[in-house]
Order: sequence, then structure tokens, then C-alpha cells
Amino acid sequence: MSTLNLTDEWDKTFPKSQLVNHSKVTFHNRYGIELAADMYIPKNADGKLPAIAVSGPFGAVKEQSSGLYAQHMAERGFLTIAFDPSFTGESGGEPRRMASPDINTEDFCAAVDFLSTCDLVDPKRIGIIGICGFGGMAINAAALDPRIKATVASTMYDMSRVAREGYFGSTDSEEARDAQRQAWAAQRTEDYRTGSYKRAGGVVDPLPEDAPWFVKDYHAYYKTERGFHPRSGNSTDGWNVIGTISFLNQPLLDMAGEIKTPVLLIHGEKAHSRYFSEGAFARLKGDNKELMIIPGAVHTDLYDDVAGVIPYDKMEIFFKENLK
Repeated sequence: MSTLNLTDEWDKTFPKSQLVNHSKVTFHNRYGIELAADMYIPKNADGKLPAIAVSGPFGAVKEQSSGLYAQHMAERGFLTIAFDPSFTGESGGEPRRMASPDINTEDFCAAVDFLSTCDLVDPKRIGIIGICGFGGMAINAAALDPRIKATVASTMYDMSRVAREGYFGSTDSEEARDAQRQAWAAQRTEDYRTGSYKRAGGVVDPLPEDAPWFVKDYHAYYKTERGFHPRSGNSTDGWNVIGTISFLNQPLLDMAGEIKTPVLLIHGEKAHSRYFSEGAFARLKGDNKELMIIPGAVHTDLYDDVAGVIPYDKMEIFFKENLK
């Protein structure tokens, strides 16, 4: 395993809570990639605790939204970890800024490995939270790993669907997908020739006046003091251009209908991405699945507390009812 270089300073985009203890931990996935995480433990905790692993958004780091969610849930009695996925942030994996529906789903399962063997955790009471693109990975992990007893996907993106169809189905044709394959193939050849991977760029900056409204929402989070972090690809130079190729051919949610454990989907009423959660909810079966729509909220309102709409009370009730 590689040795990770972990920062000791509090460099989050949110203030440190005095109600929890914080520490850095590491664990590895089945590919041998070492992952870095922030662990949050309620102060004065007694006995083995229910635990929650958190990751996302896609292109973010644990110092942003996932850490905020993890810290809040620790304040409510859960041991939590917010982890950087493979190839990003403080986690290992080379080359940097690659993504994989398989490996990133495995990252959640590896977090469950770690929590299942942690002396402070009750291994029968483990849940996960996936935010944005890692909402899809969380649902995929829940379909694969029965140790995950409850799953929350917040402001979810189906990364396979958007790769296959574009936003709002704008490139949902064989011709458009062929053009994308051709572009990726040409980039692969160029990257191999130069010995380096071209980056796709993070959230556009400066922001064009005619940018789509949801891009303006992203800019307001990732490119301002509100959510900027120097290790976040969305805040800086983005994924590798070819970093997300495999999502085109590997649909994440095909087995979602076989999830036996509870799933809570949370999305903003006015989020451009709302249809991803609605599509995922349509795939889920049984009476223990729920779609919660937050009135008036856009996609990035569920990244942090600026809009005050993240339903922590709802998540607390959901996990306490299902991690018994």
C-alpha cells in the first residue's frame, strides 16, 4: 500500500464542531488503493455505534459537502467517515483524476470493510450517504453489498445516464455517442503520445454571461469562498478528459430493483438534476423506498447549509429507524 500525505490542519469549507471528535483514518479497497477519510465520533459516545460512510459530490473532496454531512450526522449520534474516492483528494491511485463506476462503487464497499472491523462500530448497523454523482455509486453499492443496511442519495446524479444521454437527453442518439467515442479515442492517442493526461477543466471560470443557470449554481459553490477547495477537481482543473469514459458503457443502476434495504432519495424541487432521482426511484421496488423533494431547492442547495434546506432531521430519523 502507498503512504498517503495527509494534512494535519483543519482545512474544511465548514467550521469544526465542538460536539464531535475528529481524526484522519485510512483504509484500502480490493484493488489495493489506499483511501483517506475524516472520521467524526460523537463526544462522550458509549458502546458500539451505528456508522455511516459518506462521499461525493463527483469531483469534490471530503473537505467539502461529504465532510459537512458526516460531521452533522456525528453530532446526532453516529460514527461517520467522509472519504475521498480513489484517484482524488488525499486518497491514493494513479493516474490522478480518473473515475470508474466499478472502482468508485468499490470505494463505498471498502469503507464498509473498514467500519465493519472498527472496534467502535456495530457492524450490523452501517449505512451510507452518496451526494451528487456519488449518489448513483451509493445506490449501486447498496445493490451489491448487503452489509449496507440503509442508503441515502442526496441531490443524485446518474453518471451513466448523463454520459449516455447528455443533460436532459440532449445527446441521446447513437450518432452523438459515436462522436463522443471518436473524441475520446483521439484524446487517448494524444495522451499516450505525450505521456500525460489532459485535464477537462473544472467549473468554468470566469463565468460567461450566457452560462446555463445550473452552471451558475455550480460556480457559486465551487469557485467562491463558500465551497472552493484546492484539492477539488471541480474547484480547479477538473477530471482527465478521458477520466469518465467507462460510464458510457456501464449503467450504474441496472440492479437497483433488487435492493432489499431502505433507500432515501433527497432532491431539490427546482434542481436541474431532479429527474435523476425520479428515474432512480422508479427503478426501486418495495415499500421501504422514499423520494423526498425539498421545496424551492436547486441542486447545490443540498451541498451545504447556505440555503438551510439539508434535511438532517429526516436523515437522522431514517438512519435511526433502519440501523437498529
